[in-house]
Formats: sequence, C-alpha cells, structure tokens
Amino acid sequence: MATASRRWFGGRDESRRADAQAAKDAAAAAFYELDTAQRDLRISMETIAAADGSPAARQAAEGFVALGQRIDQVSHVYIEAVDAYDLDRAELEASVATRAREQLTGARDELVRVKAELDRFAAGLQPLLDKAETQLARVAPARERARAALIGASDALDAVRAKGMRADELAARLAALGPELTKLNQGAARHGVQETVQRADRILRDAEAIRAEAERLPERAAEIDRRLVSLRTRAQALRNRADRVDPVLSELRRRFSAACWQDLQHVPEEAVREVTEAEQRLAEAGRARDEQRWADVGALIEAVRGSLDATDEAVSAAQDRLTRLEAVARDPQAEVDRTRFAVRDAQRLAMAGRSVPDPRHAGPLDEAVARVSRAREGLEGRHPDYWAFLQEMESVRAAVNAVVTAIRAELGHG
Repeated sequence: MATASRRWFGGRDESRRADAQAAKDAAAAAFYELDTAQRDLRISMETIAAADGSPAARQAAEGFVALGQRIDQVSHVYIEAVDAYDLDRAELEASVATRAREQLTGARDELVRVKAELDRFAAGLQPLLDKAETQLARVAPARERARAALIGASDALDAVRAKGMRADELAARLAALGPELTKLNQGAARHGVQETVQRADRILRDAEAIRAEAERLPERAAEIDRRLVSLRTRAQALRNRADRVDPVLSELRRRFSAACWQDLQHVPEEAVREVTEAEQRLAEAGRARDEQRWADVGALIEAVRGSLDATDEAVSAAQDRLTRLEAVARDPQAEVDRTRFAVRDAQRLAMAGRSVPDPRHAGPLDEAVARVSRAREGLEGRHPDYWAFLQEMESVRAAVNAVVTAIRAELGHG
C-alpha cells in the first residue's frame, strides 16, 4: 500500500508539473503576441509621427508611451514568474508547481488584458494612421522627381561642357544641392512629411532651373555676342554724333541768348568722356565673355546700355533745342495758341453743368491765363529767352492738365 500510495502521489506531482508547464507555455504565447503587437504598433506610431504634427497625433504618442509603461510592468511580472521556477527540476514539489501555475496563469491573464488594451488603442489610431499613410504616399514620388531633376541638370551641364563652356556658376549651384539631397534621403521619418515634400519640391525647382539655364547657355552666349557687337557699333555712332554737337552749339550761340544754350555747352566733352568709358566697359565685358563670367558680362552690358542711353539723350538735346528754338523764333504765337487752347478746353470742362466755376478750378485756370500773357510779353525784349518761354508754356499746360484730371476724377470719369 505504501508503494502504491507513493506512485499515486508521484502521478499527481507530474500532473501539477504538467499544469505549471502548460501555464508557462500559455504565458509565453501571450507574451509573444503582446510583444509582436507592440512592435507593430510602434511602426504605426512612427508613421503617424513622421506625417502628422497635430494635437491628436501628439496625444496618441503620449498614450502610446503610457501603454508602453503598462506593457513593461506586466512583462516584468511575467519574466519574474518564469525565472522564479525551474519546472524541469526532478525534485519539484507539488506545492511549488501549484504556485508556479498560479503565478504564470496570473501573468498570462495580465498579458492578455494589456494586449486587449493595446488592440483597442490601435483600433482608435486607424484614422490617424490612414491619414499619415496618405501623406507618406506623397514622399516617394516627390523624392523620385527631385532625383530625376538632379540627373537632368547634371546631364545638361555635361552637354554644355562638351561644347567648351565651363558653366562654373551652374555647377556650383548644382553642388550646393548636395546637402539638401542628403536630408531628402534621410526621409520623412527624420524630417517629417511636409518638410521632406517641400525639400523635394525645392530641389526639383532648383535643379530644373539649372538644367534650363544650362540648355540656354549656348544661345545666351550667342545673344551676348550680338549685344556686344551692337553696343560697340552704337558707341562709335554716338562718338561721331558727339563730334557734330559743336556746330549746333555754335549756331545756338550765334542766334540765341546765353540762357537758351549755356546748359548744353558741356555736352560735347561729356559725351566723348561717356563714350570712352562705355568703350572701356565693353572691352572689360569682352574679357568677361571670353572667361565665361556671364553674370559680370550681363552687369557690364546693362551699365553700358544705360550710359549710352543717357549720352544719346544729351547729344540729341542740342539738335532738339535748336529745332524748337528756331520754330518758336519764327512763330511764338503758335506756342501761345496751343497753350491757350488747352486752357480754354479746361475752362469749358470746369463750367460743364455749372453756372459758377468751382474756385478750386477757376483759380489755377485764371492764373494759367495770366502766365501765358506774361510769358508772351517777355518775348518783346531785344534778346528774348525763347527757352524760358518754351519751358513756361510746358509748365502751364502741365498745371492745366492737373486741373482737368482733378475735375474728371470728381465727375467719376477716371
């Protein structure tokens, strides 16, 4: 009976060991499922964090941290229970096996409960995750477009270099995009979706601009050559015209008072000086062209063009002055009539629909009439200042025009 009793108890011990082992296996499975679910959820959270900076996303991140702490707690309980019992020990007592089963079963139950919490949390994240994945879907195409644009720009630079053009400025701009490409390759997980897409768009725009400028470079060089030739021709023509200003000034001095020409007496020497400086700038522009310093060439060309425009105007002024003075000397009344016509037209407009003119309009117009009379009387002397007369007539017409503009604005005619 004693032997039978020991076998019976021995069988019961093995059963308890088996129950404890089964509880251990169940807890291990629950632990594995929880760990797998947590890793999957972490990937989802990283996706949301990369694409969404909204308060809802930040709240979700805080919730995930809190849930992670809960997972750590129950995982620690499970690991302690596993480490506390050696279920393979031959002399495992029934009471120990029972405690092991109870603790492991309790640990499994906690793991399962936390897994359920995690599943509910993940389900609640789905709208944020869907939105984030939609945002992330923009990243790859934008990145590929940017990379393709960089390749296109590099190919365009190689093509123009093969034609003997250095394109150093464009090459430097392309090289400057290198750090941006590095950040682009680091991806949205590090820099966020919006910043990554915006960076890709900037790279795309800059690279396409470089490519377009590289492709236009041969045409731009040819256009610069044409402009240089044109400006050199224009400078020479102005030099020739400047040489003809002295005879015009002599005519002005001979026929008109000093007040009519003294402001023009320095035009010939100033014109020659300006043309000489322009020719020097053109020579510098030619050297910059040979060295393919396109920005410098462009700046010099614009400076020369502006200088020649001013010189052309100054050289033309002498002949224009002589022409106008000759006309007014022949018939000063024509200029008077032209101005008086403008005054009368303004007076009719001021009286339209009124029996008495507005003093704001009548005053300037009456003064205009008086100014015309005084200017005409000023020509009665022995050496009339025709140039002052012409300037006064222009000033009167400008004042009259200001009154007309004001009246029309008040009438709503614009």
